[in-house]
Amino acid sequence: MGFLRSANAKGSGKYAMTDQPIAVVGATGYVGGRLVPRLLNAGYRVRAVARSVEKIGCRSWAGHPRVSAAAADVLDPAALAAALDGCRAAYYLVHSMVARKKGFADADRKGAFSMAAAAAAVHLERVIYLGGLGDVGHSRISLHLLSRHETGRILQAGPVPVTVLRAAMILGAGSASFEMLRYLVERLPLMIAPRWVMTPTQPIAIGNVLDYLVGCLACPETTGGSFDIGGPRVLRYVDLIHLFTREACLRRRVVLAVPFLSPGLSARWIHLVTPVPAAIAKPLAEGLATPTVCEETRIRSLLPIALIDCRQAIRLALQRVAQARVDTCWSDAGALQPPEWLSCGDADYSGGTVLACGYRARVHLPVAAVWEIVARIGGTTGWYFADVLWRLRGMVDRLLGGVGLRRGRRDPADLRVGDALDFWRVLAVTPPGRLLLLAEMKLPGQALLDIRVTSAGAGQTEIQLLSRFLPAGLWGILYWYALYPFHQMIFRGMLRALARTAGGTVAGRPRRFTPKLPAACRLPRR
Repeated sequence: MGFLRSANAKGSGKYAMTDQPIAVVGATGYVGGRLVPRLLNAGYRVRAVARSVEKIGCRSWAGHPRVSAAAADVLDPAALAAALDGCRAAYYLVHSMVARKKGFADADRKGAFSMAAAAAAVHLERVIYLGGLGDVGHSRISLHLLSRHETGRILQAGPVPVTVLRAAMILGAGSASFEMLRYLVERLPLMIAPRWVMTPTQPIAIGNVLDYLVGCLACPETTGGSFDIGGPRVLRYVDLIHLFTREACLRRRVVLAVPFLSPGLSARWIHLVTPVPAAIAKPLAEGLATPTVCEETRIRSLLPIALIDCRQAIRLALQRVAQARVDTCWSDAGALQPPEWLSCGDADYSGGTVLACGYRARVHLPVAAVWEIVARIGGTTGWYFADVLWRLRGMVDRLLGGVGLRRGRRDPADLRVGDALDFWRVLAVTPPGRLLLLAEMKLPGQALLDIRVTSAGAGQTEIQLLSRFLPAGLWGILYWYALYPFHQMIFRGMLRALARTAGGTVAGRPRRFTPKLPAACRLPRR
């Protein structure tokens, strides 16, 4: 990596040693979240741009003195231009596949036009975009890959020079492609696979993707060009399966390629076996049916970095997973969408009534000791009580097309706003006091789980578990009351189990409570 260090030093003279930052649009995504610290280490000032400033604020690099944050949706050209104002250059790392699912192509198209217009409005010197490999003229080219190419063409049609880097599968802990590979291999000793497992591809390690992204900024020869980036070897997906098997010290997997499995059927199978939902698995599977191999390697002469082979990339990713050092994850993508009724805890103003179930208990322990246990909830730790019921609910959700429990959590001890937590999304986390979760499972309504830990004096801590639900019609109401006895049983059991796991005991017994609405939210008396 010696070349990269010298390139960064060269870049520091042009970009970093000025007051003009480099914008990273999509800073909370899988690649963007890892690119920001790379740029900081290289000496650049960074403007982190995402839809949620709260998500940016939870990143480990958010407090860095050379980082500023800006909120903007790429579908809003005016907001995006305001976020980019004053920047010298920008990375465009937005892909709507996770957030928008079936509507990702249209969202990507609109986002690209918006970015091109915003870049021109604030007079950026250049834009760097990470797209995808694949021959657009191929008979089986997927909508996913077509969208990646279209985004690059729209950006390059604008007046600001755009560098396009085209990559195939990215191998790294937390990427959707790697997680799909990992779960398929770990769970299936025998795979009846579609023919795309024999399609050639040229995967690239996430570390090399970041090397190229940072290197391009310091290399003026890449301005306005399009480059294919890939690892040192061309493989088939079946070769990756066998490489993973060896690196994970598993028994050899038997892979039978058959002609009758369509991408749609493959996506449903991936949905059931891996954490990747069918809406994301389908475009990924369709993309694997198209050869994704570098057609040219000019970037290697301009940026002669040391390429990581697939075996080493898999080994590094597995080490990250084992050490719980997954910096970013595919499931973190997407905007936070708190329910409109959240601020008041009541939905009378939005056409409905919130149903609630709350229990609380006092524990003979300090707040910090209880919070440490609360912060580890979910994932491999489980929910402390009735885990069989939680897993059953996750299985039902998966069968219904939901996310289920397999997403787990990014880190076993650390939680950030925007993190996926089993079939929940972290809306707020304020250590050592509150964890607010939004349900993302299939439901006839909207649900929140609010966990609060507060001091009760005399060496005691009060734990509150509050579930709130806005039903969607009659089915939502029936669903709530059918499960209400289970809510009561689970909450009482969870409170006792949390206390026991923290090393304390519940004072008395868990008691039901009804949350009080803030004065501003109460309906006026008539």
